[in-house]
Amino acid sequence: MERISQWFLRLAVLYLVLGIVLGNVMGMSGDHSMMPVHVHLNLLGWVTMGLFGLFYRAWPAAGMTKLAKLQFWIYVPSHFVQMVSLSLLYRGVVSIEPLLGISSLVVGIAIIMFAVVLWRATGVATDPAKAAMMAEGVRPAG
Repeated sequence: MERISQWFLRLAVLYLVLGIVLGNVMGMSGDHSMMPVHVHLNLLGWVTMGLFGLFYRAWPAAGMTKLAKLQFWIYVPSHFVQMVSLSLLYRGVVSIEPLLGISSLVVGIAIIMFAVVLWRATGVATDPAKAAMMAEGVRPAG
């Protein structure tokens, strides 16, 4: 996964399109019962994934780390499951709540993982080699 930033940005714009489509459907129908789904699509999909992508574009060494790749593969599917299960919940399928809870927890864990990647990568001077080592959790000598 060479271009984690590219994938986060592409997925983010897909969530933007879904969020806008859902918002328009709600507006045209007058049924705003899916408002929480609309908000989550835009905030956790478009905004959060977009910020992940922009961060990894600005700090490419951070995006090459094992933790960043793991964060991607945890966040993306768990967020998708979260959005589907949230949609089902607001359509009356209350039995989906445990899955929604688990996926929300996993999304939160992935966000904490991103915070660790960001913290490590931004705590380094401009030396790319040192930045890559720090992002992996290795303290460079000197």
